Amino acid sequence: MEHFLEAFSWINMRFLLEGLLITIQVSLLSIAFSFIIGGILGIIRYVKIPVLSSIIGVIIDIIRNLPLLLIIFFTYFGLPNMGVRLNIFWSAVAAMAVFQSAMLAEIIRGGIVAVPKGQMEAARSTGLTYTQAMRIIILPQALKKMIPPIVGQFISLVKDTSLATVIVLPELTYSARIIYSQDSNLVLPMFFMITLLYFLICYCLAKLSVRLDRSLS
Repeated sequence: MEHFLEAFSWINMRFLLEGLLITIQVSLLSIAFSFIIGGILGIIRYVKIPVLSSIIGVIIDIIRNLPLLLIIFFTYFGLPNMGVRLNIFWSAVAAMAVFQSAMLAEIIRGGIVAVPKGQMEAARSTGLTYTQAMRIIILPQALKKMIPPIVGQFISLVKDTSLATVIVLPELTYSARIIYSQDSNLVLPMFFMITLLYFLICYCLAKLSVRLDRSLS
């Protein structure tokens, strides 16, 4: 019991919270970039631009079937050999954004496909251009269908930030490992603490998904 309480000293908690801050920063930036890139790629795949859509489809399929850990290794160790040097933080963000963009692209494409084709035809018959119909009629309806899987991907992204510990990103899991490596008695308390912190973040995202779903229904 004494070791359990010792694990929650101010020094240890502050170190964990600093790691949590890095986790949140990487997650938010990756979410923002992947949502933008994934949205663009998903729409391009849906409209079926000759050649371009096919090429993007192949790239998305390749990325979706690769382990995220491999992409993290590539951004940190592989890109410098190609003349692109990123620090640990931005390597993690780039890897997460690339991987999640591929996932979101398919979710967004699927959400648009799920909207009945008659909606587009009805919108065009009122005089709207294709772009206006997509923006005003189709995408808002598709968004309602996309919210649960998109939030599910974002929750996975938050948890997957722990994989960046392999490139020594000082995120939450890495911070906990530094603490318990100094005292093996702190392993269980640290696992308990990071479990709680990950749960709180993911639980809040899940609740946000429910609220958004209700507000848009």
